[in-house]
Order: sequence, then C-alpha cells, then structure tokens
Amino acid sequence: MRWKRDFFVFSYFFILVIERTIVLLCGRVQLTESRTISKNGRPRGQKTRDAILRRAVNIASVEGLEGLTIGKLAALLKISKSGLFAHFGSKEELQCAVVDEASRIFVEEVIRPANGTHGLKRLEMLCERWGLYAERRVFPGGCFFSAASLEFDDRPGKVRNRIVHCMNHWLLLLEDAVREGQSSGEIRRDIGARQVAFEIHALAMGGNWRARLFRDQTAFRLAGRAIFDRIREIAGATPARK
Repeated sequence: MRWKRDFFVFSYFFILVIERTIVLLCGRVQLTESRTISKNGRPRGQKTRDAILRRAVNIASVEGLEGLTIGKLAALLKISKSGLFAHFGSKEELQCAVVDEASRIFVEEVIRPANGTHGLKRLEMLCERWGLYAERRVFPGGCFFSAASLEFDDRPGKVRNRIVHCMNHWLLLLEDAVREGQSSGEIRRDIGARQVAFEIHALAMGGNWRARLFRDQTAFRLAGRAIFDRIREIAGATPARK
C-alpha cells in the first residue's frame, strides 16, 4: 500500500511541475511577443495598423466612408481579409477608426500648431492652419470632415457620433478663442462667439464644396480671404452706441 501512496504523491508533484513549466513558458512567449517592436520603437502590430489607416483615410476622403470596405481595402493593400479583420472586426469599426485617424491628423496639422496662443492670435492661427491644411490637400479629397459631415449627417450610429464629436470640438475651439479675445479687449463684445464660429466654419465648408465640385484651385484661398475679412471686422473696440 505504501508504494501506491508514494506513487500518487510523486504523480501529484510531477503534474504540478509540468503545469508550472507550461505557465512559465507561456508567459515568456507572451512577453516576447509584446516586446516585438519595429525599428522606430513602436509595436509591429501598431505600425501595420497605422499604415492601413493612413491609406484608408485617403481613400475615404475621395470615395466616402461608405465606399470603404474591408474587401476593397484588402485588395488595394494586397493583404488578406482575415489580416484586416485582426485589426478591425467590422466595416463600422473600420470607419470609426478612420474617423479617429483623420481627427488625429487634423489635430497635428491645425490645432497643435496653435497651442500656446490665445484670443485673437489663436483664432487667426487656427484659421490660417486650416487654410494651409486644406490648400495643401493633406487628404487627397480635400477636407475630410467637410465631406464626412455631409455623408453622415442623416445616418445615426457610431460613425456619425464620432464625426459630431470631432466637429463640436472644432467649433468650441473657435468659440473659446473668440471669448478669450473678447475678455482681453481684442475682439468686440457685441459679437456672439457662437455666431463667429458658425460663420468661419460655414465659409470653410463652402470653400471645400467649391474646390471639390468645380475643381477650383482658388477655392480655399477665396474661403481664407473671406474668413480673415470677417476676423478683421470683429477685431477692435466695441463700437459706441448711438
């Protein structure tokens, strides 16, 4: 009977050792995979995802977000659909990720360069950077959000919510710059900040519409001129009441 007891004890500890070894090996494999990075210090999976999104956002700016499918993108990038599904589980997730990428690029191109400025100077810098962003065609289809707003203005869902969030953020930045300028005395106090933001954005949207529909190379310059004319009108002391 003793040999049976010893055998069971030995078997129990042998199983524990095997399980411990498997756990350690799996942990090392996962650690190795998580540390697989590219030459620029970023995880390889993230680098691939970024490359996919940059191509996708360019396609969507021309063909629209609805024209962007996992199948089409896989064919253009010459990768498998399963490879794309590993990054984006559905067409909607892909579209949301594309909106987020477009937002990131917009922030880098337009908003970040204006950091550190305030009031009238900030308003001018934001508008100037938007003009450069549009005229340089950072996206081949023109202003990504002008087109996406028109495409999804009547389509409820996650994609529309993402676009609304981005556009609200942009409008609030313009409004805040106007209010700062009013507080410092650079911008007339009889002007509504919301109204100014609306007018600036409307002129920008009009510029993108003209550039896309008429292939007018001067459209963004016309829009920029109109925007800065409006900014000059609101700058300065509040006019005296009659």
